Amino acid sequence: MKRDTILTLKLPRGNTLENYPVREPKQFKKPAGPFTRVAYAAAHMVADPLSAKEPWLEAAIDWEATLAYRRHLWSWGFGVAEAMDTAQRGMGLDWPNSLELIRRTVEEARHVPGAFVASGAGTDHLPSGKSHCIAEIIAAYEFQCAAIEKLGGRTILMASRAWPRRPSPPRTTRASTTASSRR
Repeated sequence: MKRDTILTLKLPRGNTLENYPVREPKQFKKPAGPFTRVAYAAAHMVADPLSAKEPWLEAAIDWEATLAYRRHLWSWGFGVAEAMDTAQRGMGLDWPNSLELIRRTVEEARHVPGAFVASGAGTDHLPSGKSHCIAEIIAAYEFQCAAIEKLGGRTILMASRAWPRRPSPPRTTRASTTASSRR
């Protein structure tokens, strides 16, 4: 990579700004062999800069560039933690697009020796703005896990935005719990 545009950055030092020279990036060597453990990268998607879609309303994904980035990560020995980044899920990438991203990534990984993919399963397909009972939250996790597993993917359970909005169970006091257990 050639540094030919930005030669310096102005960075704060005390109460003034000081020029900081930008250096050439370090060169890293790819690993000679597989690692003993898998480090997963939470890979971002690549937006389609030519799309006419409104990015706050609808995902505009450059699928080829997105998959190329995953191939690049795999070439360095990383696994891909797919559709898990909070910048994706719930912040522009809905469940149908997340599942499509997972499908494409899992399929691409089949053609890359040693590629690892683990995909996020959550509850983000539940309607927002309302409370969901624990049974609905569990069913939502099961639904997304099944969809990912049907594609041949591995799952990682993500935190649920529905969980904190669930109806609270009735509270009992320690005294009433102790008294009832003696009966």
